[in-house]
Amino acid sequence: MPIKTLIVLVLGFLFLYGLFTVGAPFLLAIVFALFLETPIRFVMRMMRVNRAVASSVVCTAFMLALFGLLYWIGVRVAAQLVEYSRMAPHYFENAASYFQQFVDRWTAYFNAVSPEWGARIEAGVAEALRTLTQSLHSLLGNVSRYSLGLAVAIPDMFFFLLVFVMSLYLFCSGFPAIRDAFLSYFDEQSRPKVERVLADLRQSVFGFLRAQVLLSAFTYVSTLTGLLILKVDYALAIALLVTIVDILPVLGTGSVLVPWAVYSFVKGDLVLAIGLVVLFVFIVVVRRILEPKVLGDSIGLSALATLASLYIGYKLFGAIGLFFGPTAVLVFQAMRKVGLLQFKIRL
Repeated sequence: MPIKTLIVLVLGFLFLYGLFTVGAPFLLAIVFALFLETPIRFVMRMMRVNRAVASSVVCTAFMLALFGLLYWIGVRVAAQLVEYSRMAPHYFENAASYFQQFVDRWTAYFNAVSPEWGARIEAGVAEALRTLTQSLHSLLGNVSRYSLGLAVAIPDMFFFLLVFVMSLYLFCSGFPAIRDAFLSYFDEQSRPKVERVLADLRQSVFGFLRAQVLLSAFTYVSTLTGLLILKVDYALAIALLVTIVDILPVLGTGSVLVPWAVYSFVKGDLVLAIGLVVLFVFIVVVRRILEPKVLGDSIGLSALATLASLYIGYKLFGAIGLFFGPTAVLVFQAMRKVGLLQFKIRL
């Protein structure tokens, strides 16, 4: 591989990594600016105004719609969470009571069969309770640290949002000039190739976002439908929580549904416990089958390449690698396709 090509690959890799980390607000602004380009042109043509006015109108309408939707969802979910938090002490009292009844019932059974087994069960339960107490203390400590970290991060989140909004307007209003300035760094022969790479990336980015929306919608609809069939209260908030958690590879739907199923089993509600387990298995299996296929079809990669890029990206860079991995592969593939990277492996 020529040194020049290797340098280009390394610099491109570092640029993408920086864009997905410290440059995240600008990356989001670029993505949404590309999304809003068609409406801006439509407003310019229909209202016969310049690009600055059209960008202001479209960006303002987009922000109002976005924040309005988030506010509506937040209010609905917050109302259910407040109601749930009000009932939480009652749930914990019931859980403790059901657990004690469960233990007493099985202890009595094994005492009748063998006093030795009954003593072992009592010792095991005592050890389990000690472990559970330690885990709860650790969990409360983690929650406190997380809450403190969230409070400290509020100014950063506000600044992130401010930079995103300003960048979105600047990208929308100056999109043609920014594109021409970027292309000016390339010679006349390379510009058409770069434009093709950018066009492929734009199509792939929208395909990736569409795929994620489809997968999240599947998780939400499946969870909500299952919870409604099981006649669970606060189904809207719980389904949204499961959907958000499902996006995080460290947690997944099991971190919500499995403990809930265990609690329902101890409580004696076998129908709900079995229903939650079936719902969990259904979501996990179907999503794992659909994810490589949906992502591959949407971004132009094979299912195997998509799965490999997701796995390697996550292992190397964490959650951000789920976006960085496929993007790096797409950039490499697009540059090879237009001839910007031409090399063969020689053994």
